[in-house]
Order: sequence, then C-alpha cells, then structure tokens
Amino acid sequence: MEEKDVQRLIDMLYSMVDEAKSAAFSSDRCVINRDEALDLLDEIKSKLPIELKKAQELIRARQEYVDAAKKEVEKMIRQAETDAKNIVSESETLQQARQKSAEIIRRAEERSKELYAAANTYTEDALRRTEEAIQMALTEVQESRTRFRTASAEKLQEQRQKLKGKEDEEL
Repeated sequence: MEEKDVQRLIDMLYSMVDEAKSAAFSSDRCVINRDEALDLLDEIKSKLPIELKKAQELIRARQEYVDAAKKEVEKMIRQAETDAKNIVSESETLQQARQKSAEIIRRAEERSKELYAAANTYTEDALRRTEEAIQMALTEVQESRTRFRTASAEKLQEQRQKLKGKEDEEL
C-alpha cells in the first residue's frame, strides 16, 4: 500500500506541474504553488524509508527461505544417511541403499538449488522494482525542483524589472 501512496504522491506532483499555468512569455515554464509542491515532496520523502524497509524485509525473508531450504536439505541428508545405515548389510541390498541415498541427496541438492534460485530471482525482481520506483521518484523530484527554481528566478527577475520600470517612470 505504501508503494501506491508514493506513486500517488508522485502522480499528484506531476499533475500539479502539468496543469500549472504557463509563465508569461514562456511555453516550457510554469508557476506552481510552492507550499503544495513542498508538502508533496515532504510526504514523498517521508514514505521512501518505508519502501526501503520493505526491500530489507524482502532480503531478510529471502535469507530465511534459503536457510530453511538448507536445513531441509541437511535433514534429508541426515535421514538418508540414517536410512542407509539401517539397511541390511547384504551386498545387493546395501548397493540399492547406497543408490537410493545418493539419489535422495542428489534430489535434495537439486531442490536446494532450485529454492535458492527462486528466492534470488524473486528478491532481485522485488529490489529492482523498488529501486526503479525510488529512482523515478527522485528524478521527478529533481526535475520539479529545477523547474521550480527556474520559474521562481524568472518571476523574481520580472518583478525587479517592473519595479525598475516604475522607478524610471517616476524619474
């Protein structure tokens, strides 16, 4: 839900800039409400640590998943070894037990690799998506900040020119 909140805030900021009135004599500059924009940026800033915490939780969950898989494999190996020791020592039966033990170990190792690969893939994808969302938010904030500074500087310059024009008229 927090990810949707951050995305919603970014969308609101984007809409604010997109729908803002154009600055005089400029089609690529606009005037936005500074307080509203700063409030949105503050909210985004406060939500980003939550997104990072989610990513850390995913990493921790992946590690727990891998650890559990390793324990499962070790348990299966111990069980296979126990089973092998308990099999009657006749040569044919012993040979079958060794083959069965090796097969169980092989399957357990394959399963462990599969579980580890699945956990890595899932975690990598989740982290990539989180990183992309954070990067998009940061880029949008940086671009909005640059546009805001430019528009603010232009507005200040216009006001100075108006004042200077009035002073010149009075003289």
